[in-house]
Amino acid sequence: MLHLAQKHLSRAISAGAVALGALGLTLSIAQAVEIQRVVSPKGIEAWLVEDNTVPIIAVNFSFKGGAVQDPEGKEGLTRLLASTLDEGAGDLSSEKFQARMEDLAVGISFNTGKDYFYGSLRTLTPARDEAFDLLRLAVNDPRFDEVAVDRMKAQLAVGIRRATRDPDTIASRNLLKAMLGEHPYATPTSGTEESLASLTRDDLLSQKNRIFSRDTLRIGVVGDINAEALAPLLDMVFSPLPGTGDITPVPEMDIKADQRIDHAMPVPQTKLVFALPGLKRDDPDYQAAFVMNHILGGGTFTSWLYEEVREKRGLSYSTGTSLSPYGAGGLLIGSAATRADRAEETLSVILGQFERMATEGPTEAELESAKRFLTGSYPLRFDASSKIARQLVALQNAELGIDYFDRRNAEIEAVTLEDVRRVAKRLMAGKVPTISTVGPASN
Repeated sequence: MLHLAQKHLSRAISAGAVALGALGLTLSIAQAVEIQRVVSPKGIEAWLVEDNTVPIIAVNFSFKGGAVQDPEGKEGLTRLLASTLDEGAGDLSSEKFQARMEDLAVGISFNTGKDYFYGSLRTLTPARDEAFDLLRLAVNDPRFDEVAVDRMKAQLAVGIRRATRDPDTIASRNLLKAMLGEHPYATPTSGTEESLASLTRDDLLSQKNRIFSRDTLRIGVVGDINAEALAPLLDMVFSPLPGTGDITPVPEMDIKADQRIDHAMPVPQTKLVFALPGLKRDDPDYQAAFVMNHILGGGTFTSWLYEEVREKRGLSYSTGTSLSPYGAGGLLIGSAATRADRAEETLSVILGQFERMATEGPTEAELESAKRFLTGSYPLRFDASSKIARQLVALQNAELGIDYFDRRNAEIEAVTLEDVRRVAKRLMAGKVPTISTVGPASN
């Protein structure tokens, strides 16, 4: 018997029409997005948005424990795990597994972030059962054949070597190293060529068994499937996993600001990356900080940094800031790229806007404009089934609640000028970002 423990109706995502691009669908404000909490007979929970308009199913899932769970000396292990899970499983070699996915027009992929390991499945409805069975094999019975593992090691090694010549990557890694020291977040997710070369099949099996467990599993499903059909498929794929994993607690970040790291490199422009301590997602000030960041450098053509750095002075083609909330802390991080001889001027302008935000804050008109953009653009996060499935997983990981789609825009609307000015002072008043540059030595 199925246990459909809760069926929650999340009303309209937001104002305006929402084009479900990949599905060719459109949801208007008056239409409802219904999120169902599905619990299988064996206790596997998923959040489901059923849509039978087109015969497509998108599944996203995550386990707590990403690249920060790489053991010392085995950096890159979780990244290699993500790259090899679809390289053969059960009695299917890598070639046969890939051919089966191609025959069925099924997409199965895996990835890792710092805090979470992610997986996804895309399938047409007629191939649903076979697609879920392929996912079952990949999650529970990966082969990790030597030839396939070595091939993926070689591919990842190419990326590692390329990263050593990429100014963006170098600047970001230097920044994190300076701010976080030996904290796991400062370790490159991809590892090093040396650590990658040392990884074995036993390492991959051990890491999978540590991370893949039912207690931290979060699932989002969108598309042409109902709760009754989904529940047994959830059991088939995920119930064989152990109830609990063996992940290592991640210590809180001890973030060091006001540092400067300059890396000389003969490239056409100087890359600038800068950061201050930020907020975790569950901080009560997060939404106010989200609005503040949008005004400061949140990626639109109206942000202070865009206006002052690009429009008024032509110092950089693009510049911006973002909030990066992790499980063990958060960062307010930004970047720009400019001519080497104007790098210091660019930094001066950027720091000036940080100080302006901390001391003056935005105007009421700027606040209202930011809130209109952030609420009006929210539907763009739902323009494809895969995006919605990812959102469902993200909401669960952040523990934002199944009604967050309903609450989100109201929370943004509730942010006041006092809130933004308060959080700006909290994050930036009297603080100097850590700055990392990569560019010609003359800068």
